[in-house]
Formats: sequence, C-alpha cells, structure tokens
Amino acid sequence: MRRVVLGGTELAGMPQPGPAASIRLVVPWPGGSFEVPEWAGNEFLLSDGRRPALRTFTPVELDVTSNELTIDIVRHPDGAVSGWAERAIPGDPAAVSGPGRPDAIDDDAGRYIVLGDETAIPAIRQLIRAIPAAITIEAHIEARVDAHLELPTHPRLTMTWHDADPARLPGTRLREVVTEVELDSDSRVWAAGEAAAVQAIRKHLFTERGMERRHTSIRGYWKLRE
Repeated sequence: MRRVVLGGTELAGMPQPGPAASIRLVVPWPGGSFEVPEWAGNEFLLSDGRRPALRTFTPVELDVTSNELTIDIVRHPDGAVSGWAERAIPGDPAAVSGPGRPDAIDDDAGRYIVLGDETAIPAIRQLIRAIPAAITIEAHIEARVDAHLELPTHPRLTMTWHDADPARLPGTRLREVVTEVELDSDSRVWAAGEAAAVQAIRKHLFTERGMERRHTSIRGYWKLRE
C-alpha cells in the first residue's frame, strides 16, 4: 500500500466524505504535464480529447483543519495512478473530484457482514466508524500480509484477516466466507473488491440465500485482466 496526502487551500470547503464515499483522483500521464480536465457531459476529458489518468478511491481521511486529503493506493507495477504515487514528491500537482454519494447505514440492523480486499480497506475503515455501537460487525478482509493495516475500534467488531493466495483468483476466500456466515432478517451485507468475485457474492446472496437487495451494498472496485 502507498499512502498519499494531498494538501492545499483548494481543498477548503470540500464536504466530509460519508461512509464508503469515493473521490476521483486525476494525475499526469507518465511523461506528460499536468492538466485539469473538463467535464464533457458524461466523462472528464483533456483539452486534446484524451481521457485523463483518473482512478476512483475511497479517502482514508479528510482533515478540514489542515486541508489535507489522505488516500491509500494499492501498489501494482503497471498502473498509471499507482505509478504516479510511487514517484510523487511534495509539490507535485493533482486534482480531485467529489466526494460521491456515501452508503446509507441501516440503524435498524442487528449485524453487518463486511467483506473486502485491499482496495476496500479505506471504505471499511469508514464503515466501522459510522456503524452504531449497538450493531455487531463481522468484518473479513482478504489481503496480502503487508496490507494488514490498523483499523478503527468498535465495541462489537470481530475482525478477520485472510491472507491472499497468489495461486488463487482474487476474492476466492471472500466467496467462501459468504457461504459460511449465518444470515437472518437483521443481517446486512456490504462487500467490495474484484468485480468477478463480488458478482459471485451477489449471486450467492440473492439466488441461494434469498437475501433482499435492499439489505446489501455490493461494489466492484476493480477488474482482473484476462
């Protein structure tokens, strides 16, 4: 994981992101100069018509006092934004858009089952902080050992880390976990990670467990390349 802190008076007035809300981070393409893109109706575009180097992240924290936005980025060798994060030094320009709409917390729930991989850790951090103390949280994160980050405390949190196995498809352990957990009418499920893995989780919950869609929030954050 690579932690990046963006700072500047331009962040003044940015709304505090709610649970699992996202922002979009724009950086220069490798070897290029930085340009703030324009919104073209349904996407951001550079002045020459190209798409910018843009990725969506869930912030770790927005400090409105110091105007600092903290983001954790999963390190991988071929990513335009992750590569920028490895090379970035204080003073390098970037742009952010957002935050987007947060996930609603159901205060009537008895238990939250939270599932995710490395990319979901910032969102899980926010969920733990936002879920009321009276609600039980059963969290499962599939991640490499060096991505086991410290998370907030919660009086009813049970946290289980599952070491990612490079010989298996991403999210395999999470797909197994969701078949093992007990679910009842008071249960809510939040899951995010690799697109195919969370799609399988969604299918299991709806078709095999009969869970109501309104009691779930399931998001594909990234897709494994073929």
